[in-house]
Amino acid sequence: MENKLRLDEGKIVRARQAAGNIATGVDHFIGTRTTVAVERTVLRLMGVDGVDADWVPLPNVVTDHVLERGLLGKGVSTAVLNAVVQLGITPQQVAERVAVGTLDLATVPPVDKKIITAKGQEMAQMGLDRILANRQERKKRIERLGEGRKPYLYVIVATGDIYEDAIQGKSAAHQGADIVAVIRSTGQSLIDYVPYGATREGFGGTYATQENFRIMRKALDEVGEEVGRYIRLCNYCSGLCMPEIAAMGALERLDVMLNDALYGILFRDINMQRTLIDQAFSRMINGYAGIMINTGEDNYLTTADAVEAAHTVLASQFINEQFATMAGLPAEQMGLGHAFEMNPDLEDGFLLELAQAQMARQIFPNAPLKYMPPTKHMTGNIFKGHIQDALFNTIGMWTNQGVQLLGMMTEAMHTPHIHDRKLAIENARYVFNNLRHLGEEIQYKPGGRIEKRAQDVLDQSLAMLEEVEKVGLFTALERGWFADVKRGLTGGKGLSGVLEKEEGYWNPFEIELRERAGLPMREEVGSP
Repeated sequence: MENKLRLDEGKIVRARQAAGNIATGVDHFIGTRTTVAVERTVLRLMGVDGVDADWVPLPNVVTDHVLERGLLGKGVSTAVLNAVVQLGITPQQVAERVAVGTLDLATVPPVDKKIITAKGQEMAQMGLDRILANRQERKKRIERLGEGRKPYLYVIVATGDIYEDAIQGKSAAHQGADIVAVIRSTGQSLIDYVPYGATREGFGGTYATQENFRIMRKALDEVGEEVGRYIRLCNYCSGLCMPEIAAMGALERLDVMLNDALYGILFRDINMQRTLIDQAFSRMINGYAGIMINTGEDNYLTTADAVEAAHTVLASQFINEQFATMAGLPAEQMGLGHAFEMNPDLEDGFLLELAQAQMARQIFPNAPLKYMPPTKHMTGNIFKGHIQDALFNTIGMWTNQGVQLLGMMTEAMHTPHIHDRKLAIENARYVFNNLRHLGEEIQYKPGGRIEKRAQDVLDQSLAMLEEVEKVGLFTALERGWFADVKRGLTGGKGLSGVLEKEEGYWNPFEIELRERAGLPMREEVGSP
């Protein structure tokens, strides 16, 4: 314990208990509801893909068709699999016929429920077996090739053109990157469908599509063979299509997914009911696929002061941990987020940043914490920026973070060029190599500035969590307790896509995921 901060374990236990009660309260609320995105995800896991003549994705076409006929409250599975059994066709063929208007699912005579249930179980097992095969393939490749040492060096590509992203991703791997994240096109999180096919015209990033995932996965597998280590692929499944993109990532062997409802609520004004329901199913998929999720607490410090609001980051980490646990995600896949975002002109700011990072590392010892670089206080002075990134890298190595999202010295100027990325990787590798075992050698002064700061943040976080526990997460969000941003229960985008589950609601994939993960069944999730 000599090289650890002295934190009150009793307070940590109380904080987890409060966060668990908060998450349970939300789960009880969302458990009686589904969303159009969840139902579209079910179709994708059944193998439904493609678009209609107007380029509307077939999962949207079918879900909207079932919704318009008042049948979606029982789950899209019931209507679609009834047609599959009755007509002797595949879910894809059902979708294609619905799209051209030759099949109305409301007019198909009902089949015996036991037959539909058996077909649903068969489809769920087939769909999840595909995901399991990808997880096993990842494991084999890592065993054969090896991978980078933690903290993983995480860099972004954001050209808007998936084929250019593939080139830049390969370049980054040759330069030393361990994780390549394809930044999503601006605003995609707010569209209620997933674009189709390869795309070359994104804005500030590249559209997240299944074909784009396939192209990047192939490119990174190729470069992995060249550099002799497995290169992880990251994308974003936050937003209105969160569970759909999680499923697409699982089917194409992505390794990391940005996955955080609180981020969507606070920074994209997505309705809290909608995205928390979507998050629950998406995290079950990510958990089963072996995908590491990343959460977005770092963003809190872009709208609130990093010193004053540090406790809100820790409180959110506790809550996100509980949501993830309830979805069957092990700690080893919880990339809980935080950031190096204090004003560089602050005296002893480095000590305060160190306290925050070390505290998070001790409280979540098995989580591959995602540590974000300085961005808010980057000025365009590239020399100062490079030093800020070096200090950030120093703390990342010192406190044994799991994922180091590398800062770029031109952060305040433009989307990073290839040479900016190379310099960022060189910076991190230099620091990491020279400070590899520093954390094992340093002792924190009992009662010193660093330890006292961590204790104060923990105290404030505990107090906040126990207040949220009293009023509920929804009310806390309405009052602006996170990131100084207020959101309403019925406000934001996507509320119209939330539905009450009706008696007999059925999602065979949720049932199968819960069985495979050893999670308790919901009372609302039964058979048709």
